[in-house]
Amino acid sequence: MLQVEHISARYDLLREYVQAVDDVSFTVSNGEIFGIAGESGCGKSTLLKVLYDLVAYPLERTGGQVRILPEQGNSSSAVCSGDIRRIWWKDISYVPQGAMHVFNPVTKIKHQFFDAIQRFHHVRSKKELYHELAAYFREMELAPEALEAYPHQLSGGMRQRALIALATFLKPSLILADEPTTALDVIVQRSILTMLRRVQRRDHSAMVIVSHDMGVHYQITDRLGIMYAGQMIEMGPTREIFERPRHPYTQMLIGALPRIGDTASREGILGNPPSLRNPPPGCRFAPRCRQAGPQCQQAVPAAIAVGPGHYARCLLLSQPETQTGGEHRV
Repeated sequence: MLQVEHISARYDLLREYVQAVDDVSFTVSNGEIFGIAGESGCGKSTLLKVLYDLVAYPLERTGGQVRILPEQGNSSSAVCSGDIRRIWWKDISYVPQGAMHVFNPVTKIKHQFFDAIQRFHHVRSKKELYHELAAYFREMELAPEALEAYPHQLSGGMRQRALIALATFLKPSLILADEPTTALDVIVQRSILTMLRRVQRRDHSAMVIVSHDMGVHYQITDRLGIMYAGQMIEMGPTREIFERPRHPYTQMLIGALPRIGDTASREGILGNPPSLRNPPPGCRFAPRCRQAGPQCQQAVPAAIAVGPGHYARCLLLSQPETQTGGEHRV
């Protein structure tokens, strides 16, 4: 469904560049939910913008390609970077961060739906479209009256549901969701995740969901990629990564999570991520890694198979597993 091949992207800050995404590759199959996790500033949201072809100054794609296969994985129908905008809404949709800042504050919700849908797909009259939207809002557990409201008249959870309804109304084959539960209380978060999962299963669509909340990934994703300083450093089945993380950063990330009934103290990850204006040589996590050796400061680690469909970039992985798994790009 989605093929991401060696994508790199940077921000042009006039006299310097910030390499926000550095040589990232992965695939997502039909009906799969792929999660991307990592701390703030690691490049998650930038990567999602590149996948959606939402690239404009100061952001620029500097390498690689995104390929979307909307028709049952038929390679002859693939749509590539630079041409993805023509299949927006119908085959690929995007749920950006911050529902309050996405909607136009001085325009009713219904008009924003009309503008978005009719702009790309001139197939419905407004009267017909309104009735279909009202029915869809009920399915999304929203009162149809919300279509007549302005964004500020809806609660945070209602705005988020309306945003997801906008992204999924045309039943796209691929949904990109950037922090869909940010700034919502845990009860609303759960209902939003349940709704996303229900819509994804109903349409058998693929989904890429970005979140710094590891609990979100544990609940909803099938596979998980861990990003650090613009690179994908570990990727594999979600349960496998939670139960057997292999990269030191992933181990520390999961080790810091609270657990019900466990009163032991938790320790955060010391230090700060490196500046992407001038990232360090070798492994970018080495300055914060307690296990790092001299070789970690010099050699860039390759992605190594550490289990079925499970890959990690670390020079300290045991030699036997390295030999049995071989190398694989992440």
